[in-house]
Amino acid sequence: MSQDVPMTEGLELRVLSSLSKVFADAELADRKVEQGSALAGEVYSFQIAYRSPTALRGVRVQLESALDQYTTLRKVGLAPSELPVFEKRDEHYLRTTPGLYPDVLEPLDGELAILPEQWRSLWVQIAIPADGSALPQAPDGSTYPLTVSFLHESGEMLGAASFALEIVPVTLPAQRLIHTCWFHCDCIATEYGVEVFSEEHWRLIGIYARNAAEHSVNMLLTPLFTPPLDTAVGGERPTVQLIGVEEAGEGQYRFDFSRLVRWVEMCREAGIEYLEFSHLFTQWGAGHAPKIVAGSGASERRLFGWETDAASEAYRSFLDQFLPQLAAFIKAHQLQDRVYFHVSDEPHLDHLESYRTASEMLKKHLSEFRFFEALSNYEFYEIGLVPIPVPASDHIGPFLEHNVEPRWTYYCCGQGVDVANRFFSMPSARNRILGMQLFRFDVSGFLHWGYNFWYTQHSLRQIDPFRVTDAGGAFQSGDAFVVYPGQEGPLDSLRWEVFREGVQDLRALELLASLAGKERALEIMLEGWEGEFRFDDYPRDLEWLLDARERINEAIKQAAQ
Repeated sequence: MSQDVPMTEGLELRVLSSLSKVFADAELADRKVEQGSALAGEVYSFQIAYRSPTALRGVRVQLESALDQYTTLRKVGLAPSELPVFEKRDEHYLRTTPGLYPDVLEPLDGELAILPEQWRSLWVQIAIPADGSALPQAPDGSTYPLTVSFLHESGEMLGAASFALEIVPVTLPAQRLIHTCWFHCDCIATEYGVEVFSEEHWRLIGIYARNAAEHSVNMLLTPLFTPPLDTAVGGERPTVQLIGVEEAGEGQYRFDFSRLVRWVEMCREAGIEYLEFSHLFTQWGAGHAPKIVAGSGASERRLFGWETDAASEAYRSFLDQFLPQLAAFIKAHQLQDRVYFHVSDEPHLDHLESYRTASEMLKKHLSEFRFFEALSNYEFYEIGLVPIPVPASDHIGPFLEHNVEPRWTYYCCGQGVDVANRFFSMPSARNRILGMQLFRFDVSGFLHWGYNFWYTQHSLRQIDPFRVTDAGGAFQSGDAFVVYPGQEGPLDSLRWEVFREGVQDLRALELLASLAGKERALEIMLEGWEGEFRFDDYPRDLEWLLDARERINEAIKQAAQ
């Protein structure tokens, strides 16, 4: 039985939802959550908070459940934050001070050391198979008890906590949302000290891509050439160029697509459906060409970069030679419905003409493919420059008012007032609520820039993500990455798991809408909420969100009977 009172050795335990953040130095504020429900094919998580007045070494954690083969236990580790918030913020943050925040999910290897007078937590996660017939029989037909016991090295029972999970016998539908979270290949190579596109680098890329896919990413940033993203003007990031380029005479080039072929196959194996080709002009105005090199190794020579004017004859000629071959590659591999192109990231109105010129250079050869762009000014869409605009969630209003479709949105460090986000300092409910907002507004795509950006701002130097979580004092902790570099691959953050839960909410709502209609699904979701439910106006507390999901599950169960 779950305990809120001291047991042997004074150990305190409390079962909490995945939306609680357990700070080592604060009393627990959230109520116990000892039961829940999930659909088949869903990943369900909860936490067990623990505290002892004295240090306990050699503690073993033991799981008892018919679902043990689908269950993983991890420790919620603390991560430092020197920049938890910007000065421009609202009142809906957990903390605004620098310190240690619960974030990284660490493997529970061997025994657990419990430090004195600190609340910590275990993350309990059940990956429910989509095929219900694979599940063992539950004691009462649909509800599975789970008990986690804490045992002293002497064998003495210190305490136990229990949870009951009902598995609704309906399978979560396939994800319709297109989700990209920018994947930084150079950061993987730098962090692990491997040569770019060596066999070890490819192995790690595959591991990280699978992790991204498992957490709802189905579109991967694909570096045709080194992505010109978050790079200091005049500086450069490590070369990660899938397209081989060879000079074949004055201003003439030959192209090798073999690495791109391997990338496409890697994506298929990892579960990635869409390819997001990296930007073909620099960020902040489309003024220059990205870094493009010819040759390799000692013979490598930079052809283009910051020194190259975007509209120069040399770069125009290069694109006129490369883009027709890329278009042919796309068609030969039947990727027409799976590829998306960028021109330049986050253009503003004063970049209108340079962006127009750059766009025309690309669409001369690529007009039959999809183009999209993170931006905030409606004018780029209005005059036809960006067919698929991706406005920030706090600038989406005009795009909603004009019923722009397909409808996308994004957030990053700039979205720290009123709207959803996933900073360390925010409540997890503010992270997860996005899924319900995407459903409410029929949003078909979501973009974020930071899956694994482990550099300082402008990519000036490498950082240790376990010590520096704000890109060198540039962005609120939690903006630049959602995974940490473990020895053999990514360590998830609790923010990454909670974001996946938000996408699962979206999928469950889509299922309910298919069974009962969207209007009824919204009524069930919004029960008890008096506001308008917008991107900047939504329920803030975790209990409302948890209850809403339980209502959705119950409605699905009833409608499917």
